[in-house]
Amino acid sequence: MQSFEPFRIDIPQTGVDDLKERLMRTRWANELPPSEVERLPTKGPVQPGYQLGVPLSYVKPLVERWRDEYDWRVWEAKLNEHPQFVTNIDGQNIHFYHVRSERDDAFPLMLLHGWPNTSFEYFHLIGTLTDPAAHGADAADAFHVVIPTQPGFGFSGHTTTLGWNAGKVAVAYADLMNRLGYERYGVHGNDSGAIISPVLAKIDRDRAVAAHVNQIFSFPRGEAGEFDDLSAEDLQYLQFLQGFVDFAIHDYSQMRQPQTLAHALSDSPAGQLAWNGQLLGNVMSPDELLTAVSIYWFTNTSGSSARSYSENRNYADAEPSDVPIGLASFANDFRPIRKFAERDFTNIVSWSEFDRGGHWAAHDAPDLLVGDIRQFFRRFR
Repeated sequence: MQSFEPFRIDIPQTGVDDLKERLMRTRWANELPPSEVERLPTKGPVQPGYQLGVPLSYVKPLVERWRDEYDWRVWEAKLNEHPQFVTNIDGQNIHFYHVRSERDDAFPLMLLHGWPNTSFEYFHLIGTLTDPAAHGADAADAFHVVIPTQPGFGFSGHTTTLGWNAGKVAVAYADLMNRLGYERYGVHGNDSGAIISPVLAKIDRDRAVAAHVNQIFSFPRGEAGEFDDLSAEDLQYLQFLQGFVDFAIHDYSQMRQPQTLAHALSDSPAGQLAWNGQLLGNVMSPDELLTAVSIYWFTNTSGSSARSYSENRNYADAEPSDVPIGLASFANDFRPIRKFAERDFTNIVSWSEFDRGGHWAAHDAPDLLVGDIRQFFRRFR
């Protein structure tokens, strides 16, 4: 075990004042009349009015709330309610929450977030995971919870070297769990966390017993006959997946020119809000969303978090993985085609599909997500 430094969020007042001043001087973007935008077709998850991107009708009220009503200090205090630490691994600071259950037999669980979230993604689940009995569930399902902030995101700070792809992050997380003294643990991930989780379980398989994920990103490869035995439902869903991919403009932009984006996002809180809010805005309360965006703003990690897409552009595990995998797939999210998932992951032991919830299920379907995490890891306790 190695030392950790206790961490407490304490943004200087000068930083809070600077944010307010910038919000007061926001120059609003021009846009087409809504009636013109609504003439454009929608595809995949794009909702009416968003065909050209995030509209002013979404951004302006939130900027005004951020400027006039939102109180960062209230949310800063909430974020400091659970124990946080920072440690240095391979030259990179890694911030993490570490909350142990009062039950000695609780199972260690690492929770991995995605972009544009941080460890805040799972903040509201800490109580129900560590103390299920207090939330009407079986006390035997208790977890010790570790929630790291991905290198380059939020309070882990920006990265200063190349190479922080999913594989390197997984190695760092394995080191973190070893430093914490956990000999057996499970890992759950969403979004980019769903990519890192199976890699972590594979490289640390003597201690990481299984990976639970919200997505399995397995796609057609253009191989002869790969569509031959797909059901009509699968073929129809492939069309939805194409729309989902077309919508993901942040993937392409951050993969190819993260630094170009960083100049705008680091200078404009309204821009940061629009860029992050395009994915988070429908699942959080306004103040939760503003907290998530404020973390990026105050830590100035828009550029380094975007670089994670560039780092992973050519990262791939060429060999199929045989680590135990559990999937919780939600109705309004990327839902994998099972044939392709089983091609890449040969030991899928749990496959759950839910009729509600979306890409950020920890926010909009926490009961379903926690329930599936519990049922999956019971077999490994």
